[in-house]
Amino acid sequence: MTAIPLLLDGYLDDLLVPGDDGLTARFRVISSPTDDATDETVWACRTADPHLAHALLTLVQPGDLLRVGGHLALPGPGDEGGPRLDVDSLELLAPAPARHLVEMVLDRYGPYLVVLDPETETVPVFTETGAWVGTAEHADAVTDLIHAHETGTPPSS
Repeated sequence: MTAIPLLLDGYLDDLLVPGDDGLTARFRVISSPTDDATDETVWACRTADPHLAHALLTLVQPGDLLRVGGHLALPGPGDEGGPRLDVDSLELLAPAPARHLVEMVLDRYGPYLVVLDPETETVPVFTETGAWVGTAEHADAVTDLIHAHETGTPPSS
């Protein structure tokens, strides 16, 4: 089997498998040189370093942007499975976006943007350039807040 040194940046996939001994881990990293999904490569990875395995299993989460380094192991004749990256270095470049943001909705009122979060009644309002307008007490009060912002009068209560 031939091992090729490799360093790559990619996102931790949702599949993370601890070894039977608790000191190893198998995982996948999705890497892409562009934002086009057709350019993505899924790298099968494993680590036998107990510290890296612990970090992978407890400190990082799916969607985190990682830099992983190690050796690409190419299968030889008679070997089962495809190529894999044997990881010996790991760096967290950026945490995954907060999961609750998926549940939020960004809505537009002309040149204004509002954030509707099902977990709270208050509604933050911004201009499309990012300037803060204020917080409406509930979704029905958004137009009153925008009108007050445009006219320079305090919003009605």
